[in-house]
Amino acid sequence: MKILTWLICLINKKKMENNIETKYNKLIVVLSIAIPVVVALLFGINLKKMGFDVAPLSFLPPIYATINGATALLLVAAVVAIKNGNRKLHENLMKTAIACSVVFLGMYVAYHMTSDSTPYGGEGPIKYVYYFILITHIILSIIIIPLVLTTYVKAWSQQFDKHKKIAKITFPIWLYVAVTGVIVYAMISPYYAG
Repeated sequence: MKILTWLICLINKKKMENNIETKYNKLIVVLSIAIPVVVALLFGINLKKMGFDVAPLSFLPPIYATINGATALLLVAAVVAIKNGNRKLHENLMKTAIACSVVFLGMYVAYHMTSDSTPYGGEGPIKYVYYFILITHIILSIIIIPLVLTTYVKAWSQQFDKHKKIAKITFPIWLYVAVTGVIVYAMISPYYAG
């Protein structure tokens, strides 16, 4: 009888997991497409050129670069926390890293909607290094969206085995995106106007 009860509980748990996954997988797909599309559309809008009287938000790049750096530190601290068995700290650090990424994105879009793009002024081999870092940063920043969302949903739905498996992919990519965000800022900052 205990085995039958255990099997029923296991089946019910699987059904619940599938319902949660189905519900959130659709949202993950929508957000993973919508966020890059909306950012690309907004990136192409310059409010000043459209006739709006807005001051360039030129103070934002060092702030959002700092947020990228903080995100990298939060990610590393979260991994250390979970390896030390502190699940609650890990959870809080990860939620803060996600919040930082959202704030970064808002600031990044706001800056580009009020300011002209800054061309990179470096020459020689460093120019190729810059563009390599920039292009991989951009591509991976798009790829990381569904990975972060999926990793978060797996933890939220308490599917920790699946969460751990995908987190091993998500972590290094997200860390790369955060760190290269700081590097890109450091490399282009000398060429900002004013």
